[in-house]
Amino acid sequence: MAAEARDMLSRVADSLYWMSRYIERAENTARFIDVNLQMSLDAPITFSEQWEPLIAITGDVAAFSDRYDAATRENVIRFLTIDRDNPNSIVSAVTKARENARSVREVISTDVWEQINAFYLLVSSASAERLALSDSYNFFADIKRFSHLTAGVADNTMSHGEAWNFMRLGRMIERADNTSRLLDVKYFILLPSAEDVGSAIDEMQWSILLRSATALEMYRRRHGTIVPANVIDFLILDSEFPRAILFCLLTAEQSLHAISGSRQGTFSNLAERRIGQLRSELSYSQVAEIIAGGLHEFLDNFQAQLNAAGEAITATFFALQSEGLGRTTGGLTRDLLSGDQSQGWVDRDRRHESDFRQ
Repeated sequence: MAAEARDMLSRVADSLYWMSRYIERAENTARFIDVNLQMSLDAPITFSEQWEPLIAITGDVAAFSDRYDAATRENVIRFLTIDRDNPNSIVSAVTKARENARSVREVISTDVWEQINAFYLLVSSASAERLALSDSYNFFADIKRFSHLTAGVADNTMSHGEAWNFMRLGRMIERADNTSRLLDVKYFILLPSAEDVGSAIDEMQWSILLRSATALEMYRRRHGTIVPANVIDFLILDSEFPRAILFCLLTAEQSLHAISGSRQGTFSNLAERRIGQLRSELSYSQVAEIIAGGLHEFLDNFQAQLNAAGEAITATFFALQSEGLGRTTGGLTRDLLSGDQSQGWVDRDRRHESDFRQ
C-alpha cells in the first residue's frame, strides 16, 4: 500500500466515504420524488397517484406514520425533502454531508467545501411553499445539479489518490443501491396491474423512469424504442452508462483496488471479495434470466448483497475491529467512530438517529 494510504486515518476515510454517500442520497431522493411527480402528471386520469411506496422503499414507514396521518403528495414530499426529524430526508442528508466535509477540511479542496456549503444553503432554505407543485420541479432539478457539480468539482480540484477514491467508492455504492430502488418503484410498485404491461401507460412510465435517471438519451442511442427488457438491461447490466448498476460496481471495485494496492482480479480483504463477487455475478448475467426469475426478487437479492458489501467496507476500513469480516488492510489507523454512521444505512430498515460526528 502506498505511503498516502498508510497515512490516511480511518476516521478521515469514513467521513469522506459518507460525505459522498449523503450527497448522492440527496440526489437520488430527489429522483424518486421527481419520477413519481412526472408519472402522476403524465398518466391518464384513471391512473391514481401512489405516494406511499416512496416511503416504503426508503424504509421509513414507521417514522412517517408516527408524524403524518396519510401518505398524500404534500406529506410525502415534505417528509422526504425538508423534514429534519427524518434522518433520511434531503435536508438531513445534505446537513450530514456538510458536517462530514467540515471535519475533513484539510483533505478536500476549498472548491469542494464551498460547493457542499452552497448545496447546504440551498436545501436548508427550502420551504413548503417552494415545494408546491408549481416550483417543485425546479427545486429537484437544483438538487440534482448541485450533486453533479460537487462530484465534478472534486474530480477536477483534488488529486486522484486515496481520499478521492474513498469519495468515489461511497458515491458508487450509494448510486448502485438507489438505481435498483428506482427500478423497483416502476416495475414492482407503480405498475397499476398486470394487464397494463405493454400498454401505453407502461411505455410512458418506462420513458419517465429513464428520464429521471438521466438515461433517456443514452438509452435511445443504444436501443432506440422503449422496450422494458432493454430498459432493465441498460440500467442494470450496462458497463458504460454511469448510473447503471454494473458500471457502479466496476468503478467501486477500481477504487477499492486503488486504496488497497491489490491487483485487479485478486482480493486482499473482504470488501474487495464481496464487491468482486457481486460485480462478477452481474457481468455474467443476462436480462432474460433476471426477468424470468422476477425483477423485484432480483433487486431485493442485489440490495441484500450490496448491504453485505457495505458492511465489509465498514469493517475493513473504518471499524476498530473487523472480527469475522477480515483484517483492515495496510497501515490505516483504526479509530472507532463516536457515532457509527456507516452501519446505519447499510440496511435501510436499521434507523440511525445520530450518525455523523458532532
